[in-house]
Amino acid sequence: MASRHLSRSVAMQSLYEWDFRGRKKEMLPEVVERNITEFAAGMEDTAFIRDLVSGVMERITELDKIIEKAAPQWPLDQIAIVDRNVLRLGLYELLFGKRDEVPPKVAINEAIELAKSFGGDSSGKFVNGVLGTVYREIGEPGKDDAPKRRDEEKTEDNESTEDDTSNEQTVN
Repeated sequence: MASRHLSRSVAMQSLYEWDFRGRKKEMLPEVVERNITEFAAGMEDTAFIRDLVSGVMERITELDKIIEKAAPQWPLDQIAIVDRNVLRLGLYELLFGKRDEVPPKVAINEAIELAKSFGGDSSGKFVNGVLGTVYREIGEPGKDDAPKRRDEEKTEDNESTEDDTSNEQTVN
């Protein structure tokens, strides 16, 4: 959904600016509103942007600890600002988002796309690695929720329609 992707972009840009300008929480609402006006002009429903930003801010300490654990070789302050905020957004959606609206793999893929769009050459791979590690550690939620392929359904539902009486063995 294009509007969700745009919403994530505006949320990430807002978090980036907040992080870059000294992490003053009181300035964040103004940053979000300015970015909505500048980058999402005409978007009817901007609640998703605000929900993402406020959700990340409510859980930022927890999200940062998860990043540090999943990428121990990268101290948080040494991770590029874009990558750090893409990870925060991706982790928030992965761990605390509404899974019926944003399945875990969609949250991961969206974060990777943001990293590729706004980050450096290796940002996509880095974000994929960190989010993939967390996804596996939490037990791959939603992995079995995907609908079965048609050929799998036929195999299970229609075991054998042929008459196999010639292959039956009688045990005496």
